[in-house]
Amino acid sequence: MFLEIVTPEETLYSGDVESVSVPGVDGQFQMLDHHAPIVSLLVKGAVKIYGNVQLDPAVATKFTKGDGTTDYLITGGVLEMNDNKAIVLAD
Repeated sequence: MFLEIVTPEETLYSGDVESVSVPGVDGQFQMLDHHAPIVSLLVKGAVKIYGNVQLDPAVATKFTKGDGTTDYLITGGVLEMNDNKAIVLAD
């Protein structure tokens, strides 16, 4: 699946991933390849990216490496998943 993480200032990540886990209003949930279309509000927490993530050196310090994940902390936002593309609009 294709993932984009966008903030008001810049696009932090854009690329293919195995899956992504996000902090939804009702708890953390994960999306895999060809997940059903969804739009969800996001709350404070970590966007966890699974797969071989290649970060632009200009934004790499905004991410942390977890146990098999690359994490980005958000204070809230919106997620849209459609046509095997997930877009995280992060605060």
